[in-house]
Amino acid sequence: MRSVLVCFLIVCSFIVNAQNFVTTKGKDLMLNEKPFVMKGINLGNWLVPEGYMFKFEKAASARLIQEVMNELIGPDQAKKFWQQYLHSYITEADIDYLKSIGVNSIRVPFNYRLFTNEDYLGEENNPNHGFEILDPLVQWCKKDNIYILLDMHCAPGGQTGDNIDDSYAYPFLYDDTAAQNETVSIWKRIADHYKNEKIILGYDLLNEPIPPFYDTGYFNPKLEPLYKKITAAVRTVDKNHLIFLGGAQWDSNFDVFGKPFDDKLVYTFHKYWTAPTREVVQSYINFRDKYNVPIYCGETGENTDEWISQFRQMLDSNNIGWHFWPYKKMDNSRCMVTFDKPENYDAISAFADTTRSTFEEVRKARPDMNAAKKSLEQFLINCRFENCRPNEGYVKALGFK
Repeated sequence: MRSVLVCFLIVCSFIVNAQNFVTTKGKDLMLNEKPFVMKGINLGNWLVPEGYMFKFEKAASARLIQEVMNELIGPDQAKKFWQQYLHSYITEADIDYLKSIGVNSIRVPFNYRLFTNEDYLGEENNPNHGFEILDPLVQWCKKDNIYILLDMHCAPGGQTGDNIDDSYAYPFLYDDTAAQNETVSIWKRIADHYKNEKIILGYDLLNEPIPPFYDTGYFNPKLEPLYKKITAAVRTVDKNHLIFLGGAQWDSNFDVFGKPFDDKLVYTFHKYWTAPTREVVQSYINFRDKYNVPIYCGETGENTDEWISQFRQMLDSNNIGWHFWPYKKMDNSRCMVTFDKPENYDAISAFADTTRSTFEEVRKARPDMNAAKKSLEQFLINCRFENCRPNEGYVKALGFK
């Protein structure tokens, strides 16, 4: 009887733990009055498809990939592909796997279009599409006690003006009042929807804003005021969740920030292809010390297992939480799990990378449609977790089981 009671108390304790908000205390994130250090992965290429992960070079962003699919197999078949893709690329089995190896949190990039009437990934005129996809993920993560950071990877108007924000090659967001208002409105809706979901870590307001190849002197001063505007709207409906602020120039420049303006802020940086040493993150550590706030590495990776291990250990030794990039890629070892490239897929890649500026060029370049359909059907099968393989070296490099 005593052992049954003990087990019951352990289960109850686990449930309570899973239901607490993660908060801040000085330089630390806190959960149940204990420091909580994020150790996890980004679910890249799921809600924001990226060309390089589809093995396309020219069709680099989600809308360009969607155009490829429309031209390749027709809008109706493309719509069906995307609807199945959203329910195949990430499933409950993926989350269960992440739990099994020791992941405690995930970062989920999303496109703002999921919360609008715009045509995106097989759906249009449905401003709740994003919730329909994310709500099941929330339930899977609650079951496995994996915390979720929601990341607006693609904002209205574009916060980067490059392929990663699925925009139109310019960061129109900062000068477009309507785009800013839409960004604020979407974040407020998301915050209101998830205000009571304690498995949600918080909200990463804008991914990698303002690249270095635009006029940084003009754009940089506009970033923190926009963050304040979004945060103020979020706080009208949700005072509990963390707010994550990325620096300018691909989340690398913290000089754009003044004194923290909210008591639950986390400042996030991204680092790729640097030396795996403390020197490359020292300025962020200095910022942490100056303002007594948490910092966090939202993206890094895409490198050798040796580099991954060294950079991860450096972050750990400096008490910096992290989400490496990405979780899953086709036919690639620089990710946590991989899956096979389908037969005849090279013809699809070739079509995507062909100049298709006229209808005649599309007709000449298009491969056999039946073969393309079969290849994409196989893609949807291959990408499911049960058909994926862990990259054991990558997983080990991250310190997971």
